[in-house]
Amino acid sequence: MTSPATRGDREKVVSKLPLRLRQELKIRAAQLGVDIQEAVETGITTWRSLGSNLSPIDTSGAESFATFLPTVQWSGFRADCKDRGVSLIQGLAQSVQVWLDHHPAPAVRRPAIVRRIIVCNQKGGVGKTAITAGTGEALAEDPAVLMPVRVSKHFAALMEEGDSDPLALEDLPGLGQRVLLVDFDPQGHLTKQLGQEPLPMGGDSLTNHMAGDAKGELREVIVAIDEDRFGDRLHLLPACTDAFLLDVRLASVRAREAALERALAPVESDYDVILIDCPPSLGLSMDAAAYYGRRRPDEVPGNSGTLIVVQAEDSSADAYDLLTSQIEDMRADLALELDYLGIVVNHYDARRGYIATSSLQSWMDIKDPRVVGVIGDLKEQKEAVRVKRPLLSYAPRCDQSVGLRALAREISK
Repeated sequence: MTSPATRGDREKVVSKLPLRLRQELKIRAAQLGVDIQEAVETGITTWRSLGSNLSPIDTSGAESFATFLPTVQWSGFRADCKDRGVSLIQGLAQSVQVWLDHHPAPAVRRPAIVRRIIVCNQKGGVGKTAITAGTGEALAEDPAVLMPVRVSKHFAALMEEGDSDPLALEDLPGLGQRVLLVDFDPQGHLTKQLGQEPLPMGGDSLTNHMAGDAKGELREVIVAIDEDRFGDRLHLLPACTDAFLLDVRLASVRAREAALERALAPVESDYDVILIDCPPSLGLSMDAAAYYGRRRPDEVPGNSGTLIVVQAEDSSADAYDLLTSQIEDMRADLALELDYLGIVVNHYDARRGYIATSSLQSWMDIKDPRVVGVIGDLKEQKEAVRVKRPLLSYAPRCDQSVGLRALAREISK
C-alpha cells in the first residue's frame, strides 16, 4: 500500500519484510553510510532489470516495513510482481537480498602503523583506567552489530542539567579493531576491573621486558577478554606489582626512554591499537610511555599520541599543567613529534553546580588539545567494576557506554 505522506519527490510505502533481512539491511546500510530508502530503491531497480525470477525467499513471520521510494517506482514494482507471479512481500524480499548481494560489508579499516594511545594524567582518581578500558572496548566491538553512539557535536548539550537527548544518538556499526590494553600501573586497577589476575612476582612481566630481563615471549602473558561482543579482538597485558620498581630499574637501562617500545615491538603486528593505562606519575615510566606515543616516520598526525583524562574541578587543571609541561620538555629535549589526541572530561555531573559547569567550560575553551569526550559520573561504571566485567558488555546502552563509543570514533578520525 502507499501513503500520501511524501519526502520530496518520494512517497511512503508500507509492506512487510522478514526480520532477518530488515536487520541485515539496517546494518549494511549503516556500514556503507547510505540511507535505507536509497538501498531499497537500488535493490528494486536491480530486481526489475533482471530477466528471470530469483529463488524464493522464506518470508514467514515477515513484519511491517515502511520506507520512501520515488513516486512512480512502487506502482511499477507492483506491476512487475504481478507479471512475475510473486507477492509484493516476496518481490521486496528478493530486491533487498539483491542489494545485499551486490553491496558486501566493507572490510574493517586497519591503520598502516599500529596506533599507540597513551592515557595519562599524573593525578590519581580521575578515571584513566575506566577511559582506557572503555575506549578499547568501543574500538573492539563487533563491526556486524549496530551500537548506540552519541556524536561529538552534542558535547555542549552535556552542560545542561538532564543531558540525555535521544536526538543525539545514532546507531552505528562496531569498529572491529584488534586492541591491546596495557596495564602500566603497578596498582593493577585495569587488570582487576576486567576480571583478570595480576602477573605473579617472580614470573615474566612487562617490567622485566623493559628492564632487559625477559623470561620468555611477552605474547605468552597476554590474555584475551572473553566477551562475545569483542570476539577475539580485545586483549590485556596484565599488571605486575614489580612495576613499583620500574623507575629504579630503568635508571640503569640503555636508551631508557625507548624501553616500552622495545618491549612491545614483538606484539605490535598482532594489533591495530595499543592503549597504555599510565600510572599517576611523572617519572621515568611516564617518559617511556610518552616516547612510545610519539609520531613515527611516515605516520600521519593524530594516529598516535596522548589522551589526557581530567575532571571538571580545579585540581585537575593543576595536574594538567604539570603533565603538559613534561610533554613539552620531552618534545624539546628529544626532538619528538608527540601529538595530543585530546582531553577527556570524566566523571562529569552538571548537578554539582557552578564548579562543574564552569570547569567544563574552561576545558572546552582549550582548543589545542581540544575536548574529545565528556563522560558522565553514573552508577553503571561502578557496578561493572564491582562485578569485574567490561562496561560495554555489562551495560552496553548506558550513557557512559554511548559516550565512550563517541570518544573512540572522535580519536579515530
